[in-house]
Amino acid sequence: MKKDLIVTVDGPAGSGKSTVSKILAKRLSYLYLDTGALYRAVAYLIDREGTSGNDEQVIHDLLKSTDISLQKSGEGLQVYVNGEDVTGHLRTEEIGLMASKISALPLIREILLPIQRKAGAKGGIVAEGRDMGTIVFPNAEVKFFLDASESERIQRRFMELSSRGVRIPYGNIARDMGQRDHQDREREVAPLRPHEEAVIIDTSGMTIAEVVEAMLEIINISLASNSLDLL
Repeated sequence: MKKDLIVTVDGPAGSGKSTVSKILAKRLSYLYLDTGALYRAVAYLIDREGTSGNDEQVIHDLLKSTDISLQKSGEGLQVYVNGEDVTGHLRTEEIGLMASKISALPLIREILLPIQRKAGAKGGIVAEGRDMGTIVFPNAEVKFFLDASESERIQRRFMELSSRGVRIPYGNIARDMGQRDHQDREREVAPLRPHEEAVIIDTSGMTIAEVVEAMLEIINISLASNSLDLL
């Protein structure tokens, strides 16, 4: 008998966590949970409504009248806002910056936390974000924290956007990533940092396949241990 695990993958933008998390979930036949997409959905809503990201009361009132949910699909989980699938609108740099900014607001984290935990309640999930191992799933059986040099993370982001036909000057990407890093690491609520039990992997110079295999090796050890615990 094998127990389905909760695997968390945290790290800054450009560390490779989204790519490897999707592959891990597929290899394990687990659900992939992109928790950052929830914050991006709120950012998208704020931007669409023309609301200031600094006015907590207005944001609170807006969210009280908004239904945000996750639904399973062939690609993992889709994000819905008031019944509308907004998943395809969430990957712009502007929305990413806004999501990083508002993620520091306690009221937003309070609203989104139960949605995230519900998705992983039964295990069998790879949860990717910035505070998965520290806040959302602190009891996860396997916790990873991926990082890479700043220059490599900027290059990866530039290549990712270019592959999608998005043309943004390299300097702008570097500026935005530096701003996002600062916001994520310095915020008072759930700052970006590895859990004390997290396996830290510096992905600089590593291929995607190398990172995935290194993580699978650690996961398989935990799976074997949990299988023995259930005997």
